[in-house]
This record gives sequence, structure tokens and C-alpha cells, in this order.
Amino acid sequence: MTRHLARGLLVLIALSVSGCAAFSPDSGMTDVSDLTGQAINKDVAFVRTAEGANAVEARVRQLLSRTLSAETAVQIALLNNKGLQAAYNELALAETDLVEQSLPPNPVFAISRISGNGASEIERQVVGDILALATLPFRSDIARDRFRGAQLRAALATLRLAADVRRAYVRAVAGNEMVGLLTDAKATAESTAQLAVKLGETGSLNKLDQAREQVFYAETTADLATARQAAASARERLARLMGLWDDGLDFRLPDRLPPLPRRPQALPSIEADAVAHRIDLQIARLELAALAKALNLTEATRFVTLLDLAGISRRTQDPEGPPFRERGFDVQFQIPIFDGGEVRVRQAAETYNLAFNRLTERAVNVRSEARDAYRVYRSTYDIAGHYQREIIPLRKIITEEMQLRFSSMQVDIFALLTEARQRLASLRGAIDARQRFFLAQADLQTAVNGGGVPAAGGDNPTTIAAAAPAGGGH
Repeated sequence: MTRHLARGLLVLIALSVSGCAAFSPDSGMTDVSDLTGQAINKDVAFVRTAEGANAVEARVRQLLSRTLSAETAVQIALLNNKGLQAAYNELALAETDLVEQSLPPNPVFAISRISGNGASEIERQVVGDILALATLPFRSDIARDRFRGAQLRAALATLRLAADVRRAYVRAVAGNEMVGLLTDAKATAESTAQLAVKLGETGSLNKLDQAREQVFYAETTADLATARQAAASARERLARLMGLWDDGLDFRLPDRLPPLPRRPQALPSIEADAVAHRIDLQIARLELAALAKALNLTEATRFVTLLDLAGISRRTQDPEGPPFRERGFDVQFQIPIFDGGEVRVRQAAETYNLAFNRLTERAVNVRSEARDAYRVYRSTYDIAGHYQREIIPLRKIITEEMQLRFSSMQVDIFALLTEARQRLASLRGAIDARQRFFLAQADLQTAVNGGGVPAAGGDNPTTIAAAAPAGGGH
């Protein structure tokens, strides 16, 4: 009887082992690459060897050798950011959980020997957790769903990093453009202030007009210092996201933001696209499915939580008689007298309901976020285009006409300088409008594919400097 039980236990274990999960060559990174490739069309790499690290370093150096575009910056970050590599390490750890959950419980072998007065007794046992073996397919299926969720979380971390890099790149380049504009404005304001001082010495300019020109120079100088600090901070944030060390901090950025696209994107089904493609929603759906399976497993095992079967073989040696052997088995199970499993079932049911309501709430929010992101995208495109098509050309005409009138002595120098200040304010507004558009473009991609909540515009010091009027205040 014991021999048959042991054999049956071993056969059941062998059948369970045949369906076990094994470690993949890339820790599940193929699916992560496929998911992110559809959204951002960039290479991702899980660096685990010295050869892989050397290949990534060579690729990063190659990309840094030329002026960075937004796409190049994203690619560098996806290869070089150590925080993203840590997210991929978490994926590898999740795979170990999958393999562990798919393995049957190890049988326990026990042997004991008792002797005295010339007699001895030797007992051997093999113990197996029958309940764990019976529920192994269900637990393995749940673990597989959770590993798929870990793959989606790794993809979400990849998309979040790409979105953060795009925003940081836009702010860094806009900071460079603002610094260039204010540098030229400061030079003009300095010449004007010096002219005002000389005219004041000759009595041709009163103190009020002198103070106006000098305060414009002082405020422009302060604005330039603020813009330089904002540009430096934006550049440092971009360097952090790209994971650059000392030898990579001299990367080159353009002096200006790119021009607006000829026409904005038309996304009539953006809500459906967001609900279908948002990775955070896919994660929530998988977690809900895993909870449903866990609930079924809890209900199936609510009355029996312990079921161990042991085969026993005992050999007794008596000095007054011949030795004899005994065989048998031992079954242990829990009697649900006080706890019939209702608490565990209720906990599992409420956990499932909680996840279902969270998923529904998230789906509603995703649709709203997608609508709002597209509205912001279109409005910022229209505003930036309005600056580009209307305001800046009109300012150019006004400046040219004022210069002609100044040449013909129809206006004085102070009217020309007043126009210069107004044109500076328009140019700063145009830079700010283009920056807001490219940030909205990045947020729109995030709203459709996932990748985290976009940062508030008030957190951007470059935007604040760009939006400041020529007088230096809000």
C-alpha cells in the first residue's frame, strides 16, 4: 500500500513538472519591445552582460556625437537610463515568481530510528501536499497572468520615460531659444540705457524717460538671468533622464524649437484608441482576470486548506524474535469547524469588486483624459499658429514702418524703442506658444498610449519666463 502511494505521488509530481514554466532567454523582454515599438518605434535593451553594456555604450556615444533631436534623446534614455534598467530587473524577478508558482511542492522524505534494550525500529516516510498538487494548474495560470501584468508594467515604465524625455527636451530647447532672444534684447536695452544717460546729461531727456529706459535694461537683465537658470535646469533634467555621466554632459541641443507641423493630427476616435491601447488599462484588466481566477480557487478550497498524504514504511528488529516490516499511510486534513473559509471567500470577493470598480473608474478617466489632451493639443496648435501667421508678421511690418518713419524724422527714438519692447513681448509669447504645443503633443501621445500623468504647466520655469511681459512681471 505504501509503495503504491509513493509511486502515485511520484507520478503526479512528474505530470505536474511536465507543465512547469521555464525561464525565457530574455526574461520576457520580447513582449515589452513589441508593446513599446508599436507606440514609440524605439529600441529597448535589457543590459545583463558586459558585452551588452559595451554595445549600449557605443550606441549612446554614436547618438551623442551629433546635435540631439527629440527622438534621439528618447533613444538614448531608453538605452542608458538606469531607472528603466531597474524596472526590467523587476520584470526578471516577476519571471522567477512565475517559475516558482508553476513548480509542484517538493515531497518531504523523513527517516527515524529508535533503539533500546537490543531492539530497534526504523521508520521511513514520504509526504506530499496533495492539495497543492491538485491546485497547481490554477495557481500556475494565475501566476502567468501576473507575469503578463509585470511585462505591461515594464512597458508602461518605458513609455513613461519616453514621454518625460520629450517634455524635458522641449523645455531645454525652448530655454535655449529664450536665452538667445533675451541676450539680443539685453544688448539693445543696454545701448538704449547708455543713450538715455547721455541725452540726460545734455538736458534732452527728462528723468522720467531716463528711468524708463534704465528699468527696461535692468528688467531684461534679470529676465535673461532667470532664463539662463531655467535653461540650465531643463538641460540637467534632460541629462538625468538620458542617464548621462560626466563624459556625456556636453551634448548639443538646437538653438530653436522646430517649426509647427503644417496641419494638426485628426483623431476622431481618440477615446476608443485610448481605451484600446492604454497600457495602464491593460494592466488593470489583467489584474482583474487574475483576481477572478483567485476567487474561483478560494471558493474551490474554502473547506479544505490542508491535505497531506504520507506513505509510511516501518521495520522493527526484536532480539527475541525475527524482524518484521509494517507499511501504511497517514492522511492529514483540516476540519472546518470554526473557520469554514467564509472569511477568505468574502475577502477575495471584496478584493475583486474593488478592482472592478477601480478599472471602471480608470476607463472613465482615460476617456476624459484623451478628450482633454486632444482639445489642449488643438488649442495650443491654433494659438501657436496664430502667433506664427498673424502676430509675428504684423509685428515685423510695424517695426519696419517705425524704422522708416524714424529715418524720415516722423517719430523719435523713444517711439522706436517702445515698439522694440512690444515686439520682444510678442516674440517671447511666440516661443512660449510653440513650447506649449510641443508639450501638448507629448501629452497627447501619453493620453493614448499611457506613460504617466503629464506635468502641470506651472512647474515649468521656462514657461514662466517666456510668458513674462517685457516689463518683467506677470
